[in-house]
Amino acid sequence: MDAKIFFGSNEATKEEWSERCSPYSGDVVSRAPICNEEDAKKALQIAQDAAKFAKKSTLAQRCSWLLDVAQKLREQKEDIAKTITDEVGKPITYARIEVERCIETITLSAETMRTMAGETINTDAMASGKKTMAFFRREPVGVVVAITPFNFPLNLVAHKLGPALVAGNAVVLKPTPEAPLTAYKFAKLFIASEYAIADALSVVYGDAEVGSALITSDIPRVISFTGSVPVGNIITKSAGIKKVGLELGGNAATFIEKSADLAMAATKCALGAFVNSGQVCISLQRIYVEADIYDEFAELMAHATKKLKVGSPYDDETFMGPLIDDEACARALHWVESAIEEGAIPLLVPHVEGRIFHPCVMANVRDDMAIVCEEVFAPIVSLVKVESFDDAVDRMNNSPYGLQFSVFTNDLSLMNRAVDELDAGGIVINDMPTLRFDIQPYGGVKLSGVGREGPRFAIEEMTEIKSIVIC
Repeated sequence: MDAKIFFGSNEATKEEWSERCSPYSGDVVSRAPICNEEDAKKALQIAQDAAKFAKKSTLAQRCSWLLDVAQKLREQKEDIAKTITDEVGKPITYARIEVERCIETITLSAETMRTMAGETINTDAMASGKKTMAFFRREPVGVVVAITPFNFPLNLVAHKLGPALVAGNAVVLKPTPEAPLTAYKFAKLFIASEYAIADALSVVYGDAEVGSALITSDIPRVISFTGSVPVGNIITKSAGIKKVGLELGGNAATFIEKSADLAMAATKCALGAFVNSGQVCISLQRIYVEADIYDEFAELMAHATKKLKVGSPYDDETFMGPLIDDEACARALHWVESAIEEGAIPLLVPHVEGRIFHPCVMANVRDDMAIVCEEVFAPIVSLVKVESFDDAVDRMNNSPYGLQFSVFTNDLSLMNRAVDELDAGGIVINDMPTLRFDIQPYGGVKLSGVGREGPRFAIEEMTEIKSIVIC
């Protein structure tokens, strides 16, 4: 099936098309029109015009719009899930979970907006003030540009479209080139809805040329981007005076303390390191283990990893399928080979079948090895021996990234110290740092990004505060 451009509510095609091949089979699974700078500008102009009508729409209409999309998505769950699996190789069970999460995200966006309000201000609280009626309210920014990645090609789109549209904005979406059909099918649910605001959503496809045209334009007031640090850096330098929300890379770490339930910790860590083939910004990459329990935990970790089923993403029992492309597979193999050359020891023999890179647990890893310094974005996790929690904190924080960390311990005082001392946007106690609930604020510090997602927090990013005084 072909994805199509949406110039507002109108579908369009182009003479040139790009093909998307399955990461698992190599078969062509979708096609998308190849857009250019002019297409991006056209979509932005349509959005600018539509934003005037979106702002005047009622909240009741916008909430009904999102809830209608959620219902239609529920009805088409299996088709959308299979499309995700076709385009990005996500195991079908986890593709279904992504659809369910998307339904929750859209529903939550509507429910959140119903209760978001301004507040009155006591202007006579200061001697220089006087008794007035003063208050503030939130208003839509106008046009939002949303740029999304391949690893969650549905739910990360929802985290941008849901808050932006329910707040009364118009949106231009540029989805990942790896999953154009997923984005098209999702966008069509919005556009076909009986509650839709005409032309409030446009969809264009492409890479740098289209992205540059979108972010450098004076029309959008918010750029919401999820992706790599290098691209985030370009956006920051190119966007000009507008709000920029960036959810970028991570190098998630955890600390295993001797009081923890080691078997539980190993099971959780295996899931956190290898879910979605490690292609998650908060994939567990670094495990700092107290020296007294290092050998025991390493054995448990290897055992837990061996139990994970790897294979066809169309099998309901498969936990881990292929990486997104050949380049990702070659990069993962390079990470492992370079670490071995530096003295690391693989607890499981590195094994590659097509684009399936089997889970790799690396022991005897040092902090100066590239495999723990950079984001690998692959099914590779490293075990590092430490002497104490203080030692672990220093090493975990000694990273340019700070998205999510976790700690496994039954020591209450250590839990409190972890919350205070770990430098990241999110801290998890007694679970993997890969844990994320869509209702929470989500984002990082340092190179991991700027701003927060999660419906309530994204709505705040995608609205402006207007202050009113009535004398």
